[in-house]
Amino acid sequence: MNNRLREIEALGQSIWLDNISRELLDDGIMARLVEEDGISGVTSNPTIFEKAMGHSDGYDDAFREVIDETEDPQEIFERLAYLDIRDAADLLRPAFERTHGEDGYASFEVPASVAFDARKTIEAAQRYKHEIDRPNVLIKIPGTGEGVEAFEELTALGANVNVTLLFAVERYEAIAEAFIRGLERRVENGESINESASVASFFVSRVDTKVDKALELTGHEELCGKAAVANAKIAYESFQRIFSGPRWEALASKGARVQRPLWASTSTKNPDYPDTLYVDELIGPDTVNTMPEATIEAAQEHATPARTVDRDVDQAHKLIEEVRAAGVDFDKLVLEELVDEGVKSFSDSYESLLDAIEDKASQLVHAS
Repeated sequence: MNNRLREIEALGQSIWLDNISRELLDDGIMARLVEEDGISGVTSNPTIFEKAMGHSDGYDDAFREVIDETEDPQEIFERLAYLDIRDAADLLRPAFERTHGEDGYASFEVPASVAFDARKTIEAAQRYKHEIDRPNVLIKIPGTGEGVEAFEELTALGANVNVTLLFAVERYEAIAEAFIRGLERRVENGESINESASVASFFVSRVDTKVDKALELTGHEELCGKAAVANAKIAYESFQRIFSGPRWEALASKGARVQRPLWASTSTKNPDYPDTLYVDELIGPDTVNTMPEATIEAAQEHATPARTVDRDVDQAHKLIEEVRAAGVDFDKLVLEELVDEGVKSFSDSYESLLDAIEDKASQLVHAS
């Protein structure tokens, strides 16, 4: 049977798993995805960890070991999460070495509570980088306005970063430019840039969910289910422009690698849409698609491998203009509301996770 994931990989796109848990690691599921299907990265976020740690007994043994030393929920979480991230990074190390650092990364996110504070974001990212201590780990920071400032500084300091919660092309462009400025600062300081790596996590399905609701209110249902792909294609057009020309070539000559767009939130939320919609329409060179297991399975079975990410870009621009003309404040939705909602969602998940860990630790202490 043809492995469609391998065919997509041959078109220049890496497939990463948008999930991590002790069960996936211990049961060999992640290893099988890496070895058989070419999965070459792993992403995590507070919601993923909240589901993994807060709603299973897979961490009980690890809990028991850690609570002998601390009962602080945040410290417990970090210690357990570090184990998962290190194990995932070690599993991906062959891909990291085979691609000379272009692929094979595991991602770990700073707390959402620092999303609007550049200094605290920088401090948290540097601490996680030091404590996890793996070369193939990307520290995730939210793509807020403050995140742009933090990202440039972290890049200049030599930290490898996954910038997340990007919805607007305008913010994506600011992040891409910040990456270039950070690399240029390293060059000016006489530091190497050939090991600098980054991805820009551009969210997809959440855009359709948000825009579709607004379109339904204005009576323009005929435009539903199209804005997310169009928005991502326009972002990729910006990627091609920003990472080309004399300014970029000067950095590339010193070993710089492009900051790849990573398509995030690629499971379809509307059951009326094809389950590989956000896979099939966004395939192309120098990109990553991070998928939950259900989307990976769907892509294995019936994805359509073909270069599509830079197809019909003029039509994508036209579609977004039609959305605006329909009375939808598209720019406000993607630059403000979706970012704020994303930060709040991750913040709520983090608080829920810490509460669950506190309860679990209390139960295990009293049971021992």
